[in-house]
Amino acid sequence: MSLSFAAPTADAIPVHVVDADAPDAVLSTLSGTQRNWAKAQGFSGGAGAVLSLPTADGTTDGVLIGAGDAKARARKRFIVGGAAASLPEGTYRLAGDHDPQTLEEIALGWLLSGYHFTRYAGSPPKTRGLVAPEGIDVARIEALAAGEALTRDLINTPASDMGPAELEDAARALADQHGAKMSVVTGDDLLTANFPMIHTVGRASIRQPRLIDIRWGEEGPTLTLVGKGVCFDTGGLNIKPGSSMGLMNGRCAGAGRRGKARPDRVDGDADRCRPRGCGG
Repeated sequence: MSLSFAAPTADAIPVHVVDADAPDAVLSTLSGTQRNWAKAQGFSGGAGAVLSLPTADGTTDGVLIGAGDAKARARKRFIVGGAAASLPEGTYRLAGDHDPQTLEEIALGWLLSGYHFTRYAGSPPKTRGLVAPEGIDVARIEALAAGEALTRDLINTPASDMGPAELEDAARALADQHGAKMSVVTGDDLLTANFPMIHTVGRASIRQPRLIDIRWGEEGPTLTLVGKGVCFDTGGLNIKPGSSMGLMNGRCAGAGRRGKARPDRVDGDADRCRPRGCGG
């Protein structure tokens, strides 16, 4: 699904982010009526707290979202984004001054709060759009959100519909979208190409394992992303406790994790100096 910022609009609802360790920094900028309302509701900027600021005619004149204290913010980056998911449908904008890093975190968290897995069922979710804050790299934040959404879609797809071949299809679609080159080594060809570990791990399944190699760009420093994308299970004995099996569907996310180039290693499935993912 697409996660992007809303178009600017004159009636976008202002969002005031309140730190619990210095709430007056924001509350003092509100009108007297709004400050009294926040005080009456006991709003102090607690992590994830949300308070609408109503007008006399019952409409919303703004929203307060608590960012918590420094300790809470250190534990969770996207407190504001998580709280945004509880807001009514509409278009919002950030009010007040924020440092660049905080702006980016709020903006990215807000976009991620709009993610829904809709492959099989469900109507389009309600929109809580955010106008892109001034001073952020909009394209970068939207790209990060798109990558996260793709990863979540792959993880959330049941293993019956997300095997090695389907993971390859998803990788190929991504490569085609960005003009990257892609090659695939499948099944027994892995042995010939000196990737015995991938072959060994995946050979028990009727769905052949594979190495997916994506290359993009011709200039600049070489950056290698290495990951192991396990498509839930590849056959054989299950030695995991039942509680751990519920997490197995997320193992394919390893195909997108950051790795370190190791030119001294040429065997196995964990370190070769090129970006890839393996499905098995």
